[in-house]
Amino acid sequence: MYASHGFLRSDIGDVDVVHHDGLYHLFHLVLPNHDFIAHAVSRDGMTWRRVRNALFVDDPGAWDDDMLWTMHVGADPDRPDKWRMFYTGLCRHEYGRVQRIGMARSDNLYDWERCDSDRYPLEISNNWYETSAEEGRKWVSFRDPYFYHDAETGDRLLLAAARINTGPVIRRGCVSVARETAPDRFEFEAPLYHPGLYDDVEVPNLFRLNGRHYLIGSIREDVKIHYWYADDLTGPYRNFSDNVLLPKGNYAARICELDGRVLLFNFFQRKEIIYGRETVARMLPPPKELVTDRRGRLLLKSFWEFDRMAHDAVTVSDPAECDPLYGNRYAGITADDGSLLIACDSGFEAFLLPGTHEDFRLRARITQEGLGKCGLVFRMSEEGDGYYLALDLIKGYAQLRHWEANPHPEFEHAFRFESLQAGNFVSLYQERDIDVEVITHGMYIEFSINGQVTLSVVDDGRCDGRVGFYTESGELRVDDIRIERLERPVAEEEPVYTATRQRPEAPLNVMQPPPE
Repeated sequence: MYASHGFLRSDIGDVDVVHHDGLYHLFHLVLPNHDFIAHAVSRDGMTWRRVRNALFVDDPGAWDDDMLWTMHVGADPDRPDKWRMFYTGLCRHEYGRVQRIGMARSDNLYDWERCDSDRYPLEISNNWYETSAEEGRKWVSFRDPYFYHDAETGDRLLLAAARINTGPVIRRGCVSVARETAPDRFEFEAPLYHPGLYDDVEVPNLFRLNGRHYLIGSIREDVKIHYWYADDLTGPYRNFSDNVLLPKGNYAARICELDGRVLLFNFFQRKEIIYGRETVARMLPPPKELVTDRRGRLLLKSFWEFDRMAHDAVTVSDPAECDPLYGNRYAGITADDGSLLIACDSGFEAFLLPGTHEDFRLRARITQEGLGKCGLVFRMSEEGDGYYLALDLIKGYAQLRHWEANPHPEFEHAFRFESLQAGNFVSLYQERDIDVEVITHGMYIEFSINGQVTLSVVDDGRCDGRVGFYTESGELRVDDIRIERLERPVAEEEPVYTATRQRPEAPLNVMQPPPE
């Protein structure tokens, strides 16, 4: 996990990640001020080290003297070994109501200089888009740039979150296009995609994978990450019946391409109580890998770095190793042809695996037999306080809950029952034997089913406890149970990278993250 906490509370905002020379470079906004773009580096995409900030708001009177918003960093196609950062800027004398896109250059990803030529900042065209603060919602939407470059076809497209200038006001959100016809010369075209449904399509991404073009955007109406696909670059872009990549709480996704693979980074936002006031906290969870299924649907796989971090694997196949949580007299666990068969004719019972686990990865194959309920529990206390992962294998639905006794109970407030996240997966009618995987790593919780990440949550309700499977008026067959301990490094030891790439004489003073 990575966060950007300072005095009182500062939060990580929209992110962008580039992989170069064995390092991940994270550029991100810092909320609530939006006054600079921060820069951090990582060798594994999991533990980050802050380095010199990339860009600050400009001096008073400049077009970007108020706030800096979402950016995109990529290789300069006309200058080998050079980099460009497209970024969103607001100015004070317009009260931030007009968004423009500027550009900064770097030779090394660490030192950035604004491009102050007459070609920047870019202002959106009125041929297709809202361009006046008097239109639509009384501001000009032209932000979250994403530069798409296909070296094979020569296509160079600068995408942005924008709004068409006709139609219902809250349905005008689109992905605008400006084609780069010469170095730093852009000509606007009709929107790449206008769904006709949303107020904005934020933080667009465009990439090609397995012969198709995919467009990713974040939608404020449901606070989820969506995607669309097309056979040709310019569309038309369509969506599957379910085009949500990650459930609610995950937002502002950006892709990172490396070695022919595509990673998805995003921030996760959750409610917190700070000094007695409810606020929203944002953190960067581990990335996921984007893949496609046989129909061309985008799926998310767990990050491969967890394989490197997994140690001390334990397998469980003997019913005698498992303890009942509540001692329900209608429940039992037996061995059946190499499987564990968990049954509970009436009420609820969980059977817990050996040991107490903090950061772990659990893998197993489950088969539901009967029509009752089933799921997993983890970080459980002996009193049954912990996380309950409910699985509806008929409808293809997963829901994670934090359920425990209130330490200061009063009348009906005797317990905490919080639904943290819910998501869909392929149902039992298509897949009878289902592979499940649970990862807990600090505050991060991830659940995958048949190799597809279904839930991705940040929560600090409990840090350790027992792990097991449950049934409620049903039977569950469990095979191939394997639980591994996950390492949790807390700081990088990478030397400071400067323009000359020299190692400093003294080690970098790394601020440790807050306790999880």
